[in-house]
Amino acid sequence: MTETLFHGGRVLTPGGFAEAALVRDGVIAAVGATDEVATPAAEPFDLAGGLLTPGFTDSHVHPVQAGLERALCELSEVYGLDAYLQEIAEYAAAHPGREWIQGGGWDMAAFPGGLPRREQLDFLDRPAYLIQRDHHAAWVNTRALERAGITRDTPDPADGRIERDPDGTPTGVLHEGAMDLVGLLTPRPTAADQEAALLDAQRHLFSLGITGWQDAIVGSYAGSDDQLPTYLSVAGRGLLKARVVAALWWDRTRGAEQIPSLVERRASAAGLERFRAGAVKIMQDGIAENFTAAVIEPYCRCGGTGLSYVDPELLKGYVRELDALGFQVHFHAIGERAVREVLDSLEGTDPANRHHVAHLQIITPDDVPRFAKLGAVANLQPLWAAHSPQMDELTLPYLGEPRSSWQYPFGDLVASGARLAAGSDWPVSSADPLEGMHVAVNRVEPPGSHHAGHSATPFLPGQALDLRTIMTAYTEGSAWLNGSPAGVIEPGRPADLVVLDRDPFAQPVEEIALTRVRATFIDGDQVF
Repeated sequence: MTETLFHGGRVLTPGGFAEAALVRDGVIAAVGATDEVATPAAEPFDLAGGLLTPGFTDSHVHPVQAGLERALCELSEVYGLDAYLQEIAEYAAAHPGREWIQGGGWDMAAFPGGLPRREQLDFLDRPAYLIQRDHHAAWVNTRALERAGITRDTPDPADGRIERDPDGTPTGVLHEGAMDLVGLLTPRPTAADQEAALLDAQRHLFSLGITGWQDAIVGSYAGSDDQLPTYLSVAGRGLLKARVVAALWWDRTRGAEQIPSLVERRASAAGLERFRAGAVKIMQDGIAENFTAAVIEPYCRCGGTGLSYVDPELLKGYVRELDALGFQVHFHAIGERAVREVLDSLEGTDPANRHHVAHLQIITPDDVPRFAKLGAVANLQPLWAAHSPQMDELTLPYLGEPRSSWQYPFGDLVASGARLAAGSDWPVSSADPLEGMHVAVNRVEPPGSHHAGHSATPFLPGQALDLRTIMTAYTEGSAWLNGSPAGVIEPGRPADLVVLDRDPFAQPVEEIALTRVRATFIDGDQVF
C-alpha cells in the first residue's frame, strides 16, 4: 500500500476548499483537515501555498496533428510575414533533403484581408504546404499548385474554395476541402512518426496539467492520415497514460452508409483501459474569417452565408441513427446557422449520450436556452473570446451587428442552465488550460501571448465567467463529457491531480495566466 498526503496549501473540492487530500494506491482516500486525513505511513507532498486541483481534461484537441507540426516548420511561436519567412527559410536550409516544406501555424491577421500569397513562398526550391493556425486553410507556393495541377480552370470542391485573383488565377490559399487538393500529395508520416508525435504531445499536455482529452478528429481530414491505428498501437502497449476518447471523423462527402464502419472502428478499441472510440465528430461549417461559417444573414463584405457541410435535413437522420447506436456526437459549429442546425438535429436524442457542440462562436439569443433543454453540452474554447487583430480586423467587420454581440456567450449559457466543458483546439491555439481560464474570466488576451498588448478592453465582458465555473468546466465538466471517473477531488475517485505553484483563487484575476503547473499525477503516479 502506498499513501501520499497533499498538504500545505488548499485543495479544490466540489463544495469549496480543504486543507489536505490523502491518496492511497492511486485513489483519493480522504479530503479534509490535515490532522484528520494524515496517516503515519503517508509520504508528504508539500503544496507550498499552491492549489491542488483535479486533473484537467481537454474536451477538444488534436494531439497527433500537434505533435507532427512540432516536428515540422512550426510558425505558431512567431507572428508576422517577416518572421514567418525567416522561420521557413531556416527550416528549409536545415532540411535540404525534404521533398516538401510542410508545417503550419500562420495567423490570418498577419496578412491583408487574412490572405497570404503563393509568390511569398516562391523563393523556395520545393513545393510548400503550410496549414493556417485554425486548420481551415493552407498556404501553398506556385510549385505546389503546379504539382497538384491547380489552374484557373480547376473547379472548387463542394466543401471548399480555391482563393483566386480577379482573373481566376489561384493566389496560393486553399480553404477547407480544397486543402486536400495539395495536402494529399505531401509525404505521408510513417506509423513511427505518428506514434512519436502522440507521445510528444502527451508529454506536453502532462506539463500543462492535462490528464485526459477528447481527440476531436480521428480520421483522414485536411491532408492528415487516420490517427486511430496510432492510438490503438500506443494504448495497446501501455504507453497512453492519459484517459482519451476519440471522436471518429464523419466523412462529409458520404452519408449514412459510413455508419457501419464507424461501429467497427469503435469496436476496435474495445477492452483498452485508457482509450475509447465512442464519439463521432461532425463538422457542420467552417470559420467566419474565410466566410465558410454558416450564418443566417449574409456577411457584411462578401454577401454569402457560408457552408453547411452536411445537409441539415439529412443531418437529423444521421444523428438519430448515431444516437440510437450509443455514439456521442461531437459537433463543430461556429456560425449561428450551424449552431441552430446541430441543435435541431439533437431534438429527441438521448442526453445520456452526452452530445456536445464545440466552438460556439455565434449563437442567437433564441438558441442559447436550447442547450439546457436538449441536454447538449456547450464545449467552450475560451481563448478566442478576446479582442485580437483577427477579431477586430476580420471577424467583427465581416459579422456586423447585432451578430458580433452574440459571440462566445458563456455567461448566457451558464445563466440558462447549460452544462459546460472546455478545451483548447490545440494546435490551433495554446493548449494551456490556465490561459483559457484567464480569457474566460477576463475576456482579454493572456499575458505573454502574441497579441497581449493589442487591446486592454474586455471583449463582451458581460459574458465573463468566474474562475470556479470555468475551472470546473476544465475538470469535472470535461471529465464527465468523456465518461471519465476523474475530474473531482473526493473519496473514491482516481487520483488524477494537478499541483499549481500558487492559488489562483487567492490572486487577482488579472494574474490567472501567470499560474504554472508544478506536478501532474494520474492514478497517483507522477507523470510530470
